[in-house]
Amino acid sequence: MLRRAFLSLLPITPALLRGAMSDPWTSSDLLTPKQLAQSRGGKHIIIYVGFPSLYRAAHIPGAVMQGPASKPESLEKLKQFARELPKDREVVLYCGCCPFAQCPNIRPGYSALHDMGLKNLKVLVIEHNFHTDWVSKGYPTEPRP
Repeated sequence: MLRRAFLSLLPITPALLRGAMSDPWTSSDLLTPKQLAQSRGGKHIIIYVGFPSLYRAAHIPGAVMQGPASKPESLEKLKQFARELPKDREVVLYCGCCPFAQCPNIRPGYSALHDMGLKNLKVLVIEHNFHTDWVSKGYPTEPRP
């Protein structure tokens, strides 16, 4: 009961946090699409850790494509990119290839960056997929659909 009351205070729905005990982040590390869309302004480094074909179709403006973090070569590319980032800069990680709870890319990407000491690392929670939770809401994309 207390857990449900606590989760209801979060901007993320309780269903998204199922299995949160095994996730490498805390609830304060999570952003909703609406929160990110409303906070645009160049203060974030946005990193896409999904599949290149989906990135080419549509992505968040300014997002840097690093490839699927579930693949060792893309994870290494992500780490190389992150070595140059200031440790206190806000970094937002996202994928959106599939429902968030089943995403094969977001957890390894987050874990790698967190282990490198990034102190302001956030995860964009795309509950269903990028099209449903970002594009269809009218949030900005590149290229424009």
